[in-house]
Amino acid sequence: MNKFQRNILPITTFAKIDIKRLFRDKVAIFWVFFFPLLFLIIFGSIFSSNNEVNFRVGLLNESQTEFAREFEQQLRDYDIFKVDQDVTDLDKAKEKMNRGQMEATIILPPDFGEIQEGKNYPGGQAKVLYDQSNEQGGQTLSSIMEAIFADINEEFVTNEKPLTVVAESTATKGLTQFDYTFSGILGFTLLSLGIFGPTTVFPRLKQKGVLRRYKTTTIRVWQYFTGNVISNAFIGILAIILMFIVALAFFNLNMRGSYINLAFIVVLGTILLFGIGLAIGGWAKNENQAAPLAQVFTLPMMFLSGVFFPTFLMPEALQSITKFIPLTPIIDSSRLIITENASLLDLQPQILIMFAWTVVIYIVAFKVFSWE
Repeated sequence: MNKFQRNILPITTFAKIDIKRLFRDKVAIFWVFFFPLLFLIIFGSIFSSNNEVNFRVGLLNESQTEFAREFEQQLRDYDIFKVDQDVTDLDKAKEKMNRGQMEATIILPPDFGEIQEGKNYPGGQAKVLYDQSNEQGGQTLSSIMEAIFADINEEFVTNEKPLTVVAESTATKGLTQFDYTFSGILGFTLLSLGIFGPTTVFPRLKQKGVLRRYKTTTIRVWQYFTGNVISNAFIGILAIILMFIVALAFFNLNMRGSYINLAFIVVLGTILLFGIGLAIGGWAKNENQAAPLAQVFTLPMMFLSGVFFPTFLMPEALQSITKFIPLTPIIDSSRLIITENASLLDLQPQILIMFAWTVVIYIVAFKVFSWE
């Protein structure tokens, strides 16, 4: 056996042992494969029920009339509308509707609110623009606008309708809320696999003296780490495949990007997050030390990295900080691949952050690791 084979054999052996150990542990199987599916089913059921009590809309006022300005303010004051302040043009509106961040866009054309010839009251036709994936929401919003115009029309004339509304599709199929949230659930799965696994297993192996016996052999720390990383990357891919099967089969996930690119991000993200678990589990002497420390790392990442709600809803100052949290580039990259067909070149900033964190975390993990 040559030197290369002597180095590789322990790695493949530990990888096989770790994979077999997981599939023999019913509790581990539940937490790795089925617990994330519970979140997937819950969020999928919520978003597929379409129980919105208000509409997230864009508002484009192209008219310069006083009536149009007053009507715009009136729409902004309605509780049923949540007007996106960032929408300033049609391209931005279509982009946000396509991403599932808005249900529709209300457009007031240049002639909206002008005094009609021979009459002393304003007229015009507003437009409700929606994408094909949210046709029901667009038609509902159109009906609401018609009811608003009906009240205004009665103030001017009883037998005519000077103000009307028309609904129009963008002729493109945009994203649903579930499409956008799926990446957060994916990130949660990798977080659970990468941190909770080693922070539970390593202290347990130390207490049983298993790692102490490994220390007496010729096995090196880097070989032990590499074997565990390979096994977790393999299990991570399996977990994500299972999630995709359920999402595609039951919730019509709209996957726009490359599965190969997503697999690369999943593997890189698993390696990164597993490094955190290695550092905590390798340092802790028992589970009582590992569990609280794991919570210190995981809770901020779950709530600040876009797992349960997108980071664009956070204050801008907080967004500038959260993008450097280890889990954030993983979720952002996955989301951009799934929703916008982003290439790995498009994801260079996120990938660089992940690589930087991986180097730092594994340096720490090697320094704090203890066999006992």
